[in-house]
Amino acid sequence: MTAPVITLAAIALIPVVAILILRINAALVFLSLCLGAVLVQFVANDANVFLAQHSIKVPQLADSGGNNFVKIVLLLLPVLLTAIFMIRTVNGKGKMALNLLPAAGVGLLGALLVVPLLPAGLSHNIIDSTLWHQARSAQDLIVAASAIVCLLVLWLQRPKTGGSKHNKH
Repeated sequence: MTAPVITLAAIALIPVVAILILRINAALVFLSLCLGAVLVQFVANDANVFLAQHSIKVPQLADSGGNNFVKIVLLLLPVLLTAIFMIRTVNGKGKMALNLLPAAGVGLLGALLVVPLLPAGLSHNIIDSTLWHQARSAQDLIVAASAIVCLLVLWLQRPKTGGSKHNKH
């Protein structure tokens, strides 16, 4: 295995392992990742202008076009906050097994979104790998399947109704 393949695998697998170990609801993390992607698309440029106008220095990622640091923060902040607030919300072996598919979606989609924002040298090495080309060619399937699985998991988690109201008195 080459270094870019190992790096890409780590980028995709670390969130999956963290979600499973910390018993975090992966469907909500996936939706937070989607929210982060929307923030990057619609807010990042204005955030960079705002920071520049107020002379706020943000770390520059070496050799990156534009300020990808702000984009990475906007992408990952909703994910990190959701993960923190959702620790230990998945209980039981059945729910843990069901959580594996959305967790895989988080890892795969996260890698697809983060790698282009990494510093140019690292990003370029990963993007040139065969594994990256395979992931990019499957990105429509990754996004669609992950979204469907996450919605199904969320729908399955809805609270069960506990009989009629008359029996509760």
